Amino acid sequence: MNSQQKVAIVTGASQGIGAGLVKAFRDRNYRVVANSRNIQASSDPDVITVQGDIADRAVAQKIVSEALARFGRVDTLVNNAGIFTAKPFTAYTADDYANNLSVNLNGFFNITQLAISEMEKQGSGHVVSVTTSLVDHAIDGVPSVLASLTKGGLNAATKSLAIEYAKRGVRVNAVSPGVIKTPMHGPETHDFLAALHPVGRMGDIADIVDAVLYLDSAGFVTGEVLHVDGGQSAGH
Repeated sequence: MNSQQKVAIVTGASQGIGAGLVKAFRDRNYRVVANSRNIQASSDPDVITVQGDIADRAVAQKIVSEALARFGRVDTLVNNAGIFTAKPFTAYTADDYANNLSVNLNGFFNITQLAISEMEKQGSGHVVSVTTSLVDHAIDGVPSVLASLTKGGLNAATKSLAIEYAKRGVRVNAVSPGVIKTPMHGPETHDFLAALHPVGRMGDIADIVDAVLYLDSAGFVTGEVLHVDGGQSAGH
């Protein structure tokens, strides 16, 4: 086992941004541990797949344990798993609230705590979380209180963790996307969603992948919430 080859963990990795990140890290010769609820086994010996809900502490423990047992280290964690429930505030149910907090916050807490523990032992590592520009710039017609409540918490935690671990070799950043063209959004919604961005288009998966890779290589950047949103957070 070459324990010097870098290792990335990607949650929410079965499709969309997560699948794009897995491919991009492999293209850069990282070994990858990929997680989602329904992810399939990989034929690539340098990609481990761990099926399960990241909100379950036991799943997070298995992800980190597999990374260490097979690859010997954890260099990068991408907290990509998340859910978005667009409903008027008074229409949210108790289950909506619980599900958003479970995946977006509990999932982040579980895997990030375990990963940082290993990074601290190594004296190096990077955590990057995928949040949303709706935290900074709410949009009329796109009800998003639970996204703002949970993903806004991740933006705040990013800055707090960056300061806490700055002298221990661990960097912590976030990417704050606009609306990205993924399987989550049907083609019939694309014109409406494109118009939400000043540049007049939706983002592509590659836009977010490139931002994550930039932050992963930017050794002097920590505590940053990088907006990749077609100008959405700047205003309209």
